[in-house]
Amino acid sequence: MTDIKTYLDPAAEKMELAVDYLEESLAHIRAGKANAKILDGIRVEYYGSLVPLSNVANVSVPDARTIAITPWEKAMFKEIEKAIINSELGITPENNGEVIRLSIPPLTEERRKTLVKQSKAEAEQAKVSVRNARRDAIEGLKKAIKQGMPEDVEKDGEAAVQKLHDKFLKQIDELFAAKEKEILTV
Repeated sequence: MTDIKTYLDPAAEKMELAVDYLEESLAHIRAGKANAKILDGIRVEYYGSLVPLSNVANVSVPDARTIAITPWEKAMFKEIEKAIINSELGITPENNGEVIRLSIPPLTEERRKTLVKQSKAEAEQAKVSVRNARRDAIEGLKKAIKQGMPEDVEKDGEAAVQKLHDKFLKQIDELFAAKEKEILTV
């Protein structure tokens, strides 16, 4: 006979992964403030292979509107600039020979609304993942009845899965609300 935990643990793990993924996705959405995480997706050509920008340079945020990139090798300036220009950041790097600076422009109202929509879509995607994990767990519990699990135990399991589902949906809503506030704050 199977235990409720056999279905709850994988569901909780999937839900946790959905929330973690959402946090990561929202961190990459630029909200008008300088954030080194927006450079995470940029790859730089380094001795014949593509490596993350953070592997060839020091990335810092000296103030709210600037990201400073200090390459460890002088030869990397051109490669880093090329990678930033070719990325979808939409920011032109400024190079003074020692540091590459990215000035984050203030967001327009239209751009803010677009970013909120993008964030909402990411949050919705996470909610779908959480709901799918709930559905899989409940289906597993229903199959367990056929294998001899008592119905009252199955109902308790369903209630526990629903409680888990509600908890993670609340986390997703909180993450989205925080990101929305960050984007809309001028």
